[in-house]
Amino acid sequence: MTATSATHPAAQDSTSGAALDASAFPLPQPQLGLLSQIHEDWVAAGRDWTRPGFRAVAVHRFGAWRMTLRSKWLRAPLGILYRALFRRCRNVYGIELPYSVRLGRRVIIEHQGAIVVHGDCVIGDDCILRQGVTLGNRHLDRPRDAPRLGPRVNVGAGAKILGAVAIGADATIGANAVVLRDVPAGCVAVGIPAKLVAKTESSEHGP
Repeated sequence: MTATSATHPAAQDSTSGAALDASAFPLPQPQLGLLSQIHEDWVAAGRDWTRPGFRAVAVHRFGAWRMTLRSKWLRAPLGILYRALFRRCRNVYGIELPYSVRLGRRVIIEHQGAIVVHGDCVIGDDCILRQGVTLGNRHLDRPRDAPRLGPRVNVGAGAKILGAVAIGADATIGANAVVLRDVPAGCVAVGIPAKLVAKTESSEHGP
């Protein structure tokens, strides 16, 4: 698969070795316990515990938390419970969010259906994902390559972000965009393959 060069001069091809400065994409650092994290997510989701996105995030938090337990005798039954909950979110809600994803705080999954997140993804604080979003792999010979989203990234419905690309803080990914290259902080990416445009050109259309 090949990609057309992006129009923004700050964009870099993630396969060229000249990706954006990694310091611009800090790993999310959870600072709360399990229940506090889930409560914070519940507040971010409008205090509606019935929302599929909130439930998927809560299951993710539980799955990541049980891996911190030292006793395998305690971790094993919790693992069985986690797998059952994960499969329910995947099969019923259409949200696949493995516990291995590095998930920041107050991440919101809007709506439901056809949402797939690679297990090696990093998603920063306050990001928003919508229905039909894929954060996944691009090359079969590099299965561990996965997107890395900075804080407050807004991903529109149906967008695909593929490969080891970095999406900077406060960036917006337009609906149905296919992102194959890094997106600098504060930029908007639209189209197939995605190109960068000024925020003033796309803000009126929303994500």
